[in-house]
Amino acid sequence: MSALRAGLLGLGMMGRHHARVLRSLEGVELVAVADPGGDPHGVAGGLDVLPDVDKLVAAGIDLCVVAVPTAFHEEVGLVLAAAGVHALVEKPLASTVEGAEKLAAAFEAQRLVGCVGHIERYNPALQNLRARLDQGELGEIYQVITRRQGPFPNRIADVGVIKDLATHDIDSTAWVTRGRYRSVSARTAHKSGRKHEDLVAVVGQLDDGTVVNHLVNWLSPMKERVTVVTGERGAFVADTIAADLTFHANGVRLLEWDAMASFRGVTEGDMIRYAIPKPEPLRTELAAFRDAILRNRAGGGVEADASPEAGGGDVVGMRDGLAIVEVAEAILRSAAQGRTVGLG
Repeated sequence: MSALRAGLLGLGMMGRHHARVLRSLEGVELVAVADPGGDPHGVAGGLDVLPDVDKLVAAGIDLCVVAVPTAFHEEVGLVLAAAGVHALVEKPLASTVEGAEKLAAAFEAQRLVGCVGHIERYNPALQNLRARLDQGELGEIYQVITRRQGPFPNRIADVGVIKDLATHDIDSTAWVTRGRYRSVSARTAHKSGRKHEDLVAVVGQLDDGTVVNHLVNWLSPMKERVTVVTGERGAFVADTIAADLTFHANGVRLLEWDAMASFRGVTEGDMIRYAIPKPEPLRTELAAFRDAILRNRAGGGVEADASPEAGGGDVVGMRDGLAIVEVAEAILRSAAQGRTVGLG
């Protein structure tokens, strides 16, 4: 079978990584790139830098990776769907719930593979964590805490920290727990002089009662990407920068100190740091996209849900992307109105 003809729309910070991986991915040939702003990182190679999505479609592509600012996702995604081109759209799927719904419906109507670049689902630490939660290693899950902070990314101009960064944690939390958000309560801060928020603190609850906390900002000089899942048998800590997963078990030692023995909580037990394979998440994500297109061509439909058992083999569907935009907008409403916002 001939290689899938790939197009890349957007040659910025994320686009340059997509170009590198697409060129090295078996069964895929990068045949066209487009960006109205040119090629600031010199990733086009010998390809002409086309001006827009229409010229990209005219190049005869089978699939397209969309790495343009969020404000343009809906417009270019609808063009690709109408042209019959499978697409992976960088997260968030769209600027609004309405736009995300239009995109999901358009790709479904054409029976195309439409997916969203929620790359944290392909992080080895989170994939291993999800597999262990599925196997019941933690028992009942009580709480999920995420911390995502670091310096301001100059590439971002059209959204705030909630839609750019917190969407990672919203998606990964729902995914690793197999839960859905029931409610969110949030507070934000604007400190950089931009119209969008720079910091958010979220307290939420999933449909099974699990309490979640997300602390996200781009105001910190230190970079941190941590997910902590606490349950009846201990706590998992996933560091998604290093792709490390650690388990802190509840202790089983008897407490002899009277003051501590009266405390009816848990004690500190053994700590295990797992040795896990660490493939590049972007390569796993794009390989999943390729494989989903091949299944689609073979009449297998479109599967959504990146499964650790398949090495992250399935795509993050646009309906999943829509759900994340819904939660992000609920967080923005909660912060603006100073109240808890429920989700359907």
